Amino acid sequence: MRLGAFLIGLMMASGAVAQPSGDPASDALAAADRLARAGALLEATEGAGNRVKALSETIRAYEDGLQAMREGLRRAAIREQTLSRELDAREDEVARLLGVLMAMGESPAPVLMLHPAGPVGTARSGMIVADVAPALNARADTLRVKLEEVGMLRMLQQSAADKLHEGLEGVQEARTALSQAIADRTDLPRRFTEDSVKTALLLASTDTLEGFASGLSEIAENEAPGSLPGIEDRKGTLALPVDGRILRRPGEADAAGISRPGVVLVTRPRALVTTPTAATVRYRGPLLDYGNVMILEPQSGFLLVLAGLDVVYGETGQVLPGGSPVGLMGGADGTEDVVLNAADQESGARQTETLYMELRENNTPVDPLEWFRTDKDD
Repeated sequence: MRLGAFLIGLMMASGAVAQPSGDPASDALAAADRLARAGALLEATEGAGNRVKALSETIRAYEDGLQAMREGLRRAAIREQTLSRELDAREDEVARLLGVLMAMGESPAPVLMLHPAGPVGTARSGMIVADVAPALNARADTLRVKLEEVGMLRMLQQSAADKLHEGLEGVQEARTALSQAIADRTDLPRRFTEDSVKTALLLASTDTLEGFASGLSEIAENEAPGSLPGIEDRKGTLALPVDGRILRRPGEADAAGISRPGVVLVTRPRALVTTPTAATVRYRGPLLDYGNVMILEPQSGFLLVLAGLDVVYGETGQVLPGGSPVGLMGGADGTEDVVLNAADQESGARQTETLYMELRENNTPVDPLEWFRTDKDD
């Protein structure tokens, strides 16, 4: 497949997330279309020249489509439950109205017009019926529309849930393919070779991130001189490594009273984490109480620490292009919460996973928010 055609499909599937239209049905259908496009992209990655990049973008497209589908399902569930509660609350009124309409429909018109008081009473009753009938019909039409909408929303939720299941299977397939493509990749340059013995000694002898970071140069053998291009001119414009929002800013304490100089991002389960710029992998693996950690060097003197990943990609010493996948978040993105309760006011998939991000310059923490493009209102 030609690269140009793949990129066109990619832009169609993973463009800016569409804003909700206000109609749950339309939004769910649009989300289903995005998932279908993501599925087509997955098939197209077989012929892509840079398969790692193509699969990474396909996973992003799936993530966006799944987010939109969950949001559509959430809004459809809320609307359906709102209508159902309204109809339940008016159950007696609905029963009386249906009884009147059925009686009117079954009785001959002349019988309805007769009145024991004679012609005058009959005339008056006719005038009353003439006044009441349009109002009854209007109320009946309103109820009919709401009942039809409830039925449509229930059918929509089932159909959308099936599409969501398919999307989850597709994104899992893409993640598996990405892991294999990364393992098969042989074209990345390598700045140095890791000395595994020295790495083990460094891990055993340090009890702080600062101490570990200061000894990273000791684990490198045959390191190539020089540095990657600087990132100073991109200060304030770097993309966050994962699609999420800021949970804690530098220095803010967590529930245990622990504060760190980096930021904590909350994101969806199994979200893809990428490097915001070209960087050398200085370390990847478990570290202290940070979980799985990826330490990247975008230029000499700068270290980007990403902690809390479930899966890490790449090898120590490799030079990664900007936007390369470096890992996946943990958690399960199953379908147990496909149709959410109306009381659940969260938007889309629950953001339950946290990624810690720290930026160090000459082994001193600096404020990452000055370097990365973020929503300042988070």
